[in-house]
Amino acid sequence: MIRLGSRRSPLALVQANAVADALRAAGHQVEIVEIVTTGDRHRAAPDKAKWVTELERALAAGDVDLAVHSAKDVPGDIPDGLALVAASRREDPLDVLVGAESLDALPDGARVGTASLRRAAQVLATRRDLRIVETRGNVDTRLGRLAADHPDRVDAVILAAAGLERLGRRPAHAAPLVGPAFVPAPGQGTLALEARADDAAIARAVAVVHDPGTWDCLVAERAVARDLGADCTSAVGAYCRRTPDGLRLAGFVGAPDGSGWVVDEQTGEDPETLGARVAERLRRAGADELLEAARRQHPPIPEQPHREERPA
Repeated sequence: MIRLGSRRSPLALVQANAVADALRAAGHQVEIVEIVTTGDRHRAAPDKAKWVTELERALAAGDVDLAVHSAKDVPGDIPDGLALVAASRREDPLDVLVGAESLDALPDGARVGTASLRRAAQVLATRRDLRIVETRGNVDTRLGRLAADHPDRVDAVILAAAGLERLGRRPAHAAPLVGPAFVPAPGQGTLALEARADDAAIARAVAVVHDPGTWDCLVAERAVARDLGADCTSAVGAYCRRTPDGLRLAGFVGAPDGSGWVVDEQTGEDPETLGARVAERLRRAGADELLEAARRQHPPIPEQPHREERPA
């Protein structure tokens, strides 16, 4: 029996069930163990580890054998004794705009909902007149902010295409955000599987969901974020894809207010080396100054007392 740890959110459970189905098809018995994370209890918790810490504790304690994460939520440092062991085939990595045909179609001063500093930086780098409205919650909660009768209505929201597709919620009019500044979050669209580093049986079992090409891209993207020291106050994007010339990796660092941003794109074969090279080139172009300015503008929110709640 493989005990598969997952957050309780609707999207997390859809993702966990997809992995469980693949494992079952390969002949494994699987039990999904729902775990409430710090992020589920307090969405403004101070860092991205809020989505994975309790899952990693359950792994370390032997309460689960495997954890399923949205790869973009996994911090750069993995606790001793644990390891990322597989990555599923990547789905659409792009962000999409819901509520308007494009950013250009929005009126002056339109309200755009997102809680991501990266997305805010990219939108404002494109149109400084737009107003970013902090919009948290699960996918349905954020889509609900578009309703005409919502007390804090927004004109558009930005969401990950992959999450919408997995939930069957992607509207026909969702507009992909493309252009030099619109680099997705590292790992966006990918599921990362984490296990105890010495669990050879689990490492063999997850081969049925592992995609080597996606893994190489995930390693390169995570190297960019790690080498830049990206955290919850960072507007950092990294996106890698396989081309005839090798791995092609784009990186982005921006100021959350849109006042400055840098991008770089390089080709290589070794994911770690490629990620390190892009991070270094971004630094030489001014990334460190942008990251420090972002930390001053958006210091981590002090952690509040937790309250138990099941996401809607």
